[in-house]
Amino acid sequence: MAGSKFRPDRGLTTRMVMTMGLLALVYAAFIAGLVLAGLSVWLVLLIVAGFALFSYFASDRIAMFSMGAKEVTPQQAPDLHAVIDRLCAMADMPKPRVGIADTDVPNAFATGHNEKSAVICVTTGLMRRLEGPELEAVLAHELSHVAHRDVMVMTIAGFLGIVAGFLTQAGLRFALFTGGMRGNNNNGPAPAVIALLVVLVSAVAWALSFLLTRALSRYRELSADRAAAYLTGRPSMLGSALTKITGDMVRIPTRDLRQVEPFNAFFFAPALSRKGFSFSQLIATHPPVQQRLAQLSDISRQLGQGG
Repeated sequence: MAGSKFRPDRGLTTRMVMTMGLLALVYAAFIAGLVLAGLSVWLVLLIVAGFALFSYFASDRIAMFSMGAKEVTPQQAPDLHAVIDRLCAMADMPKPRVGIADTDVPNAFATGHNEKSAVICVTTGLMRRLEGPELEAVLAHELSHVAHRDVMVMTIAGFLGIVAGFLTQAGLRFALFTGGMRGNNNNGPAPAVIALLVVLVSAVAWALSFLLTRALSRYRELSADRAAAYLTGRPSMLGSALTKITGDMVRIPTRDLRQVEPFNAFFFAPALSRKGFSFSQLIATHPPVQQRLAQLSDISRQLGQGG
């Protein structure tokens, strides 16, 4: 976050380093497990490296395409660009690209593996619902993700889950296709046995990476709330935006929510119906809304603005 005026967060930095360190151990165990299960070491390295490079360099394009979002110029969205220009000047950071997704789901997200590839995207549903200061607060929240570089960490951290999920499905299909558990003529393990071992190793790796990234995701949202509140000096506007978005989410058709659900870890607020907020905090992408609002109220009191 060199050069940025967003409030630094040592807790977030520590958690990102710890998460990447633990994931590196999971990666190593994952590769070793697949090799021991009978896969060629070169095949494993090729699969892992291929997914890693693709996820890292194409993360912004994948996210924009999946959300149906398009990059917009200052001429196409002058008001939105003006807000981001002002916030980037306040934060003393490079301006990211700007995108708009045509969906009624009120949300925003940041993506990209570095500042040059970063994109701040908002939905048309969000812009229709929020007042100017509220939208500014949400955009400050998303810009802080870019400045803190946690978007990059989340992109890297999420790729192991993609690889593990792919190998789990491939292993199950291969086991069903080959059938039987008999060995080959050399008394080696049957292909189905190897496939099931790959499934087991991949499932364990996916579960561990899932829990690690979820824990980081919850903390980074609190960190972004704090950074945005201090930068704009109006935490109440961020609280108002959060209340509006989560309140209106229950009015969005379930079909629309399910379409964008894979992006919940990157959204400003999770795209879930009210029932979704009762999920265990062990697997939640965001902290409870009450916790986020309480933190913003504390910051308001610190700034002398009242609750």
